[in-house]
Amino acid sequence: MTPLGEPGAATAPRTGRPRRRRAGTGGRRGVPLPLLLPGVLALAFLLLPLLALLIRAPWRSLPDQLTSTEVWQALQLSLVSATAATAVSLVLGVPLAWLLARTEFPGRGFVRALVTLPLVLPPVVGGVALLLALGRNGVIGQWLDSWFGITLPFTTTGVVVAEAFVAMPFLVISVEGTLRAADPRYEEAAATLGASRFTAFRRVTLPLIAPGVAAGAVLAWARALGEFGATITFAGNFPGRTQTMPLAVYLALQDDPEAAISLSLVLLAVSITVLAGLRDRWMTPS
Repeated sequence: MTPLGEPGAATAPRTGRPRRRRAGTGGRRGVPLPLLLPGVLALAFLLLPLLALLIRAPWRSLPDQLTSTEVWQALQLSLVSATAATAVSLVLGVPLAWLLARTEFPGRGFVRALVTLPLVLPPVVGGVALLLALGRNGVIGQWLDSWFGITLPFTTTGVVVAEAFVAMPFLVISVEGTLRAADPRYEEAAATLGASRFTAFRRVTLPLIAPGVAAGAVLAWARALGEFGATITFAGNFPGRTQTMPLAVYLALQDDPEAAISLSLVLLAVSITVLAGLRDRWMTPS
């Protein structure tokens, strides 16, 4: 007979591996009610307005309203300006994120706070600040006008500038976080092999942080696409030149609520399509 405690005494063979709990059995039983109710309320708070937009949408007249020239001009301007603002954010924001993450200089924390300031600054205040800085009588704008003949306010370029101002912090924060999580030893190894610091960034660091850069670009593009306050303050609301989709929605809401709902549906569909398509590729951990 095999004594108790000896191998073979157990009714089931031991494999040396800890037993795994069945998936999905522990989470449901342990959901505390004080957390479940606020969570459901938060979900309803976020989804009900979108559901109401779909319920009240004028589906019968939607094709006629969306085929107008003004709608397509506003949509085209929104897509082009948001893409251009994202490109500006990439060119300027990625180097800024690298400086904040990889270099030490006096006042770095203060600079980081200034970079994130547009996230909490009211967009209208941002538009006023852009006017005071880049307007024809602004601190820098007066020299741009007198020396180069460049006028930014109330132009399509002004739309891109306003959108980049409010969207770039999203990119900088995302890229800086990715850089801090990346191992700097790869850059050091490249430096020991004779690569310059810029070459190490371009050939080693940038491919490593590419998912973070793409995620930040998606967030910046979405923020630029929905920008309203800084755009209308700095660039105005001129159809075909500075009137983006959010501005067209605001203008239509005053005279034709059904047209405003239709325009909102277009903007919602474009945002969901782009974000959903890019999220599966770049923003979902593998």
